[in-house]
Amino acid sequence: MSRILIVEDDREIIKHLSILLKEEGFSVRAECSRAAALGAFRREAFDLVLLDITLPDGNGYSLCTAMKRIKEIPVIFLTATGDEASAVTGFDLGADDYIVKPFRPLELISRIKNALRRYGKGSSVCWLSGIKVDMAKAEVTRDGREIFLSALEYRLLLVFLNHRGEVLSRGRLLEEIWDIAGEFVNDNTLTVYIKRLRDKIEAEPENPVIIKTVRGLGYKAGD
Repeated sequence: MSRILIVEDDREIIKHLSILLKEEGFSVRAECSRAAALGAFRREAFDLVLLDITLPDGNGYSLCTAMKRIKEIPVIFLTATGDEASAVTGFDLGADDYIVKPFRPLELISRIKNALRRYGKGSSVCWLSGIKVDMAKAEVTRDGREIFLSALEYRLLLVFLNHRGEVLSRGRLLEEIWDIAGEFVNDNTLTVYIKRLRDKIEAEPENPVIIKTVRGLGYKAGD
């Protein structure tokens, strides 16, 4: 699963971008400043950066240069500035693409996938404890047999994949499912859907090893 770092100081843009990218199966982290983004980039592994040019503590140009010195990674500038000089400056500094806000969601996703393919990071298939998830086909299989999930069950599985190894509280899951599903999901509904998902993907649903319960805290998928 490809990990994307969003560097953007507009929290509304971060919110909508995060929803869009998670729906497409990406794992997302967002930072609002140059310093925080560079710190995250040094500590964690990312496959692509979406980078705003104007940041509260600097600019995206210098951040792009700093990141490229650490790791050769695709960088796409997101900016409200559409003039030719800004675009040329970005490309001269090693940016892989340049898209002007407001952008069209499907165009952005296409540009991201193209950039990842150029860097050999374009696989849409990931694995979780013997479960294969092909996000391009929205298909889940085990040992070559397809596991049929409802739309909400599949979206819940993607949430766990996007946050593999993290302990997710019930409140956090409700927020994620609300954002992704765009429909009302309450605590009782969440319980039902976690049980249904376990029944379908776990070898022994009564002793789950894919989606584990962390007592008093929530749930966790993967290590």
